[in-house]
Amino acid sequence: MRIGRATTWRGAACAVLLLVAGVSLAANWIAPEGYAKQYREAADAPPSHAHWLGTDEIGRDRFARVLYGTRISLLLAPAAALLSTLMAALIGGLSGYLGGAWSRAAMAVTDLFLSLPWLFLLITVRAVLPLNVSPLFSVLVTFLILGLLGWTSAARVLCATSATLRDSDFVRQARASGIGAVRLFWMHVLPNLKPVLYAQFWISIPAFILSEANLGILGLGVAEPMPSWGSLLKELEGLVSVGEEPWKLVPLILLAIVVTSFQFVLARQEEAAA
Repeated sequence: MRIGRATTWRGAACAVLLLVAGVSLAANWIAPEGYAKQYREAADAPPSHAHWLGTDEIGRDRFARVLYGTRISLLLAPAAALLSTLMAALIGGLSGYLGGAWSRAAMAVTDLFLSLPWLFLLITVRAVLPLNVSPLFSVLVTFLILGLLGWTSAARVLCATSATLRDSDFVRQARASGIGAVRLFWMHVLPNLKPVLYAQFWISIPAFILSEANLGILGLGVAEPMPSWGSLLKELEGLVSVGEEPWKLVPLILLAIVVTSFQFVLARQEEAAA
């Protein structure tokens, strides 16, 4: 009964993610006017037939901005997760396979990154970069930073797993048959690290979405006028009463639904790996 219920919840989570992704990808057709057009005669207006979630303080349609901001996060967060997963595989997996000084050096760097607060490290790196950049460049920089800094936790696990595989019987047999070190790593060691890599990839996506939201709230994320969940949530700073303006909570509710759905999908991936 519990297994059936869990499967149902995970199926529902996948359906929710597909629905959100599909609607956001169709933003150009659903909201053809775009996310930057200003309706100056209807600034900070409540929801209406023309503006389903009202407009912000400078007259931009909130529904359109939610669609485009969701698309940015759902496209680039997986890209950043893929980058961090590849770095974890190369740094953690390769150093564990090589062992010795390589492993000690890689783990020393990993421990250094892990000793620093994750959000503080992100803020520090983003703050030293120019703030007056184009919106597209700010998107690429934000998620590139997330990908380059998000590999450390998985690298330790991959290093230990790779070190165990290095001394396993099938690797010794492959080495004795004359297979080169590079080919041995790619053909025999790396495929056995897939369960950890899959888990790292799925864990990173919601983590990166939340990290971008934190950076956006602090004004260090995606630059205006391009929307993101961070910039949308920043509007809540001026929220006077939830009862009077509940439509402003839509980005927060959508973010919570998406992150929760990813957690259910992650549980499914871990079960399949086991």
